[in-house]
Amino acid sequence: MNAQVITIDDTKTPQQLIEDVLVNSSCAAASNSTGKGDTFRPGKQSFAYFNRNGTSFPFEEGIILATSTAQNASGHFVSNPNDGADDSVLWGRDTDLDQTLGINSINTTVLEFDFIANTNSLSFNYIFASNEYQYNFPCTYSDGFAFLIKEEGTADPYKNLAVIPNTNIPVSSVNIHPKIEPGVSVGGISYQGCAASNESYFNGLNTNTSPINFAGQTVVMTAYSTVTAGKKYHVKLVIGDADVRYQTSAIFLEAGSFASKIALGEDRTIANNNPACFGEKITLDSKLSSADYTFKWYKKENPAVNLSTASTYDVTAAGNYVVEATAIGTTCVLSGEIKIDYAPEILSTNTTLLQCDDNTDGISIFNLSKANNIVKNNVTSITNEGYYVTLADAQTKTNKITTPNNYTNTANNQVVYARLENQFECFKIAEVTLQIAATSIADPAPISTCDGDETQDGLYQFDLNAEVTPKITAGLSSGLTVNYYLTANDALTETNPQLNIFKNTTPNNQTIYARVVNGPDCYDVVPVPLVVNTFDPPNFENESKFLCKNDQIPLTVAAGFSSYLWSNGETSNSTIISAPGDYSVTVKDANGCEKTKNFKIILSEPAAITNAAVKDFSGNDNSVLIEYTGTGNYEFSLDGLTFQDNPLFTAVATGTYNAIARDKNGCGLSNSFLLYVLDYPRFFTPNGDSYNDLWVIEDSNVLPNYTIHIFDRYGKFLKEMNQNSPGWNGLFNGQQLPSDDYWFTLTFADGRNVKGHFSLKR
Repeated sequence: MNAQVITIDDTKTPQQLIEDVLVNSSCAAASNSTGKGDTFRPGKQSFAYFNRNGTSFPFEEGIILATSTAQNASGHFVSNPNDGADDSVLWGRDTDLDQTLGINSINTTVLEFDFIANTNSLSFNYIFASNEYQYNFPCTYSDGFAFLIKEEGTADPYKNLAVIPNTNIPVSSVNIHPKIEPGVSVGGISYQGCAASNESYFNGLNTNTSPINFAGQTVVMTAYSTVTAGKKYHVKLVIGDADVRYQTSAIFLEAGSFASKIALGEDRTIANNNPACFGEKITLDSKLSSADYTFKWYKKENPAVNLSTASTYDVTAAGNYVVEATAIGTTCVLSGEIKIDYAPEILSTNTTLLQCDDNTDGISIFNLSKANNIVKNNVTSITNEGYYVTLADAQTKTNKITTPNNYTNTANNQVVYARLENQFECFKIAEVTLQIAATSIADPAPISTCDGDETQDGLYQFDLNAEVTPKITAGLSSGLTVNYYLTANDALTETNPQLNIFKNTTPNNQTIYARVVNGPDCYDVVPVPLVVNTFDPPNFENESKFLCKNDQIPLTVAAGFSSYLWSNGETSNSTIISAPGDYSVTVKDANGCEKTKNFKIILSEPAAITNAAVKDFSGNDNSVLIEYTGTGNYEFSLDGLTFQDNPLFTAVATGTYNAIARDKNGCGLSNSFLLYVLDYPRFFTPNGDSYNDLWVIEDSNVLPNYTIHIFDRYGKFLKEMNQNSPGWNGLFNGQQLPSDDYWFTLTFADGRNVKGHFSLKR
């Protein structure tokens, strides 16, 4: 585990830390080194020597100044909301730090020393690390530190060298941090987060495998200042907690970097995600004067080859570059090193987009995104960062064309510029020429079809690929594709393409637009008139007709159509039918539109009456049901004059009838069927007036053999008769019987019985 964290030695004195570790250079002489910090833990200090101990920490060795015991800086990182709580409340402030940063400091640690430089500049490398890189702490407050310098023996104010490059902004967790997302802090308190601040200088958050015990840290920073060789300067390195002693911070200073390191900048490597771009010239600047130094530039792997003796060097190839600057007249040698990789070349292709012009003015609407993959040779790792009207705009990435899918050119053959970038933000410019297509297609003749549905409203569908495309592309080279749009502008912008099965939205006549393309290039846009012809002849509803047995009938439709075709093969406007069944005729008009009429031919014939079921001797309930056979639609009559649909006749009076059936479809009358309806009289008046003097059953001669027995109301037998009897005159043994009700039993030879009663009235 020890091999995975830095080691801390807090036994060294301030003089050892300054003169033997930090300065340790022939370019400067340090003296009067002092230090103060944590004096409240016996045997521990808040300033110390560190060694990276084989870990990935950027500095091999150096010194650390912390706002708590330096030994706590050794990893791994463990989050502790109460970090610093055990520090003494008596650990005081530093007024120079407070004045410089405008804070109220506590737990301050200071190293101070004088130095005389043999050069005209000083610099040293450092990293700021802090446990304030947690939750939303960087949004609100930060510990403070400063690297203060002033000429010794003067009243000049201190100058702070611990600032963000090219600014006067102090380095701190508030001024250098990533975007802080909303979340929940210690104690369950919600916070909103804040935007990133100078994030390029933030190295990242640490984990439980990091070599130091801090939540996050900056990248390697360089403190730099010009000085006058030979003069004495005073340096004060100071760090302190701001306001509260929780969440400690530390400064790591690289050993030997004071006044002997030339900062050439961050390594430009693929591993660091910042290599030089292909073909890019990188100027390495020592920032030292040739009047004060001599220079040697070389590659680390080949130090014998002196690349340049100037204060700057232009790099055009990958390598580890080293500069050594010797102060003239001294043995002071400053050095700097940088590694430079080059990203692969971005391959690009200039191309031309051909677009159609709807009015021959050379101006049209282009979809620049069609060139996206072409200009970058279909390399997925390359991104298209937009199109620009001028090369200068593309190079500076300004004034991007905001609607590349709908861009109107300014002239034929206008060139726009595509900016292509790799993952390292290297770029290359490709040209896209916007050219108006010179090809043209003759406008097609109207494409017509018939309204083929039941509603003849002039709206019907077209199979565009089958019905239209072949007529547009006839005689043209193969490989062309045709798409269809409602308007010419839609065709130019390729907006709202229509489905292949297209139903017109304007009845009868509608013009749509065909865009003919060759790959990404427009060949031509042509109007396509679509015509939907309607055909709805009158009297063409389906019809049923009746055909009498052994007869024939004509089927006829109107004359004047272009063609006729009957289902039986006839080709005139009529045909003769002699058999029942389904028939149809299809007619066409001059446009070739069809209409079909269907005929259902139904067989009909005269009925054959086979019997009549007679219910008689029932008074008003007498009825006749005619029984028949035959295929037809019949009506029935008992007298040949009055007909009814029902073969059942009710309330039939007594009498002789000739029943008959008539075919409603006109196929004639049935056979006549003779039938009788009989009944007995309900009373008689035997008074000698020759009217109703006898009780007798009318037409009884048509009945089968029968016997009638008459009784009085007490059941006394009075009279027996048969079909040959003239009737009963109301006498019994020659005596007139009185007015009363009398009963009878009618017994037929076949066993049928009819019983009833009647009245004798005097």
